[in-house]
Amino acid sequence: MKRSLQLVVIAALLTGIAACSKEPSTINVDAKTQPANALAGAPAGAPAALPATAPADAVDKVTPAPRVTIPAGTKLPVALIDSVSSDKSNTGDSFTASLTAPIVVNGKTVLAKGTKVRGRVVQAQESGRVKGRASLALKLTEILRANGKSLNISTKQYTAVAEPTKKRDAAIIGGGAGVGAAIGAIAGGGKGAAIGAAVGGGSGTGAVLATKGKEIRFAPEHVLLFTLAGPIEM
Repeated sequence: MKRSLQLVVIAALLTGIAACSKEPSTINVDAKTQPANALAGAPAGAPAALPATAPADAVDKVTPAPRVTIPAGTKLPVALIDSVSSDKSNTGDSFTASLTAPIVVNGKTVLAKGTKVRGRVVQAQESGRVKGRASLALKLTEILRANGKSLNISTKQYTAVAEPTKKRDAAIIGGGAGVGAAIGAIAGGGKGAAIGAAVGGGSGTGAVLATKGKEIRFAPEHVLLFTLAGPIEM
């Protein structure tokens, strides 16, 4: 009887051990101890992934070049590409020109010779017949870059005024009087000369009134000097 009981106990123990061996494992593994491919869900047996590293060019940030300022008061010598004049140009017309010398700041060339610029006619006043001298006022407004972009600038106004014509007018009137006196002298002596001078002088004055004064005309390649009214940041 005791032996039968012992066999029953041993059989029960064996059955329990067999059942325990079939249950899945529930042991938790620290993530630090798992291989990289297991953490990433890679199939078993795949080589462990190496830690990702940023490329060298992504680590080294590109440092932008420092900005350069062309100060106010800097002279900009330019040669005209388009012609401008007091009698042909209108207020608001634009014109182009190019630098005749490089612009250097702290030993560095910031604008090369030949750089194109754009300007505007601020005023164009043609000469009058009786009074009023011709005048022309210009400004530079933009620097035209090689990349097709433009940079707004402001310069002081360049103004030109035609020379007065008083000496020329006096010569015309005097010349007319002289011719009249000569004709009058031939016609009637001293009295005729006086009358001829008056008539000749009158015709000379009429010639002055019919003649306009000098105009201002700047042809292509004419050199003008502008002055920056404000700084330019490059």
